[in-house]
Amino acid sequence: MSGKLKTGVAEMVAAAKAKIDEVSAEAALPLANDPETVIVDLRDVRERQRDGWIPGSFHCPRGMAEFWVDPDSPYFKDIFGEDKAFVFHCASGWRSALTVATLQEMGLPRVAHISDGFKGWVAAGGPVERADKA
Repeated sequence: MSGKLKTGVAEMVAAAKAKIDEVSAEAALPLANDPETVIVDLRDVRERQRDGWIPGSFHCPRGMAEFWVDPDSPYFKDIFGEDKAFVFHCASGWRSALTVATLQEMGLPRVAHISDGFKGWVAAGGPVERADKA
């Protein structure tokens, strides 16, 4: 393939962000301790191993999100059937914006994403858990 794509990823992310709820990492800090909120980490397992994760977050690989959320899917995860708010994040907010737009379209209620991702979380002084310190 040569030439420009019909729609680039930056355009897709901008379109997603225009129709979803976003929360900054700084505003998300207290949500890590909110029993009514589940922070969902979409990053690859290697990113989590390398950089750590938000304590108490639920890991849902990006490629499985739609399947784990759908109660009719054989891959459904019970956590997504709970009456809670779900705040998704990736490293910088692009993957999570696309994911949340899709999940919102699917009908998952009370869903948002951390606009500046895990990098923003770290920059805001959010706690980070690491496997080597377990």
